Amino acid sequence: MRLAFFNTKPYDRAFFTAANSPARHDITFIENPLNAETAPLASGFQAVCAFVNDDLSAPVLEVLASHGVRIAALRCAGTNNVDLAAAARLGLAVVRVPAYSPYAVAEHAAALLLTLVRKTHKAYARVRDGNFSLDGLLGYDIHGLTVGIVGTGQIGVLFARIMAGFGCKLLAHDVREHPDALALGAEYTPLNSLLARSDIISLHCPLLPSTYHLINASSVAAMKPGAVIINTSRGALIDAEAVIDGIKSGRLGGLGLDVYEEEGPLFFEDKSHTIIQDDVFSRLLTFPNVVITGHQAFFTQNALEAIARTTLANLDDEAAGRPSPHRVAPAGT
Repeated sequence: MRLAFFNTKPYDRAFFTAANSPARHDITFIENPLNAETAPLASGFQAVCAFVNDDLSAPVLEVLASHGVRIAALRCAGTNNVDLAAAARLGLAVVRVPAYSPYAVAEHAAALLLTLVRKTHKAYARVRDGNFSLDGLLGYDIHGLTVGIVGTGQIGVLFARIMAGFGCKLLAHDVREHPDALALGAEYTPLNSLLARSDIISLHCPLLPSTYHLINASSVAAMKPGAVIINTSRGALIDAEAVIDGIKSGRLGGLGLDVYEEEGPLFFEDKSHTIIQDDVFSRLLTFPNVVITGHQAFFTQNALEAIARTTLANLDDEAAGRPSPHRVAPAGT
């Protein structure tokens, strides 16, 4: 199958080339992101491969379909950047990678939390400069704190297991209770109760209309004073301006982000020689109790191998005329 692979980074090329050996798909790697302007580059290809910040809105899908593309293969789990109804109307199959390494994301969430509460990022910079003073590095124990986990799928449950290992009390919120979370002693509770009782809040839910700006001015006001928020899920779960107000007022004790609502023009690119035009993001970078990583929670060797393997297996299925088990249908179908 001829595959146009958009938004290619060097690591994508390395892992997908290795997984495609011996070559069973003809992959053309394209550095450009997928959007309305670049979609015609897929002319003559049967499938495209896209990532989290690529644009698979209806206009883009229409261009792809007009050029003969019949499969949109996402090398990620989320589908919030895809108009699934338009894809179904155009006869485009959408396949995804529902799980690659949930451990990678759960462990990165823990890393963000530990960085915030023990200020290891500051300590590292100081020691590199020969400054061994401990002033300003005072942290606190995670042991005994209450951790609220919003979304208890695979990643949320693994994060709960990590926090249980630290000796934390676990609160959880989801539309369904997970038996593994219950086995860890998690107490399922309404969201407002979780916000009010948690010292640490970690987001592990998908981006849906019902979860858009789940963390907003009202929810920040409902939180326990000094609460820390961790988000390794989707950026638009958080209203960034609301959390900035919470940090400035002291209501929030810390914020750890691996995702950002407007990350598209920023993340996965080297912007070190340019001036960042996003004033909200720039403001977040000024706070000493905010730690941001550039959507790297998934970025482990284990995860990249699994992403490549599953994506190509999805294409194997579709090429053979058998729908992939990882096809995604529009809601309500």
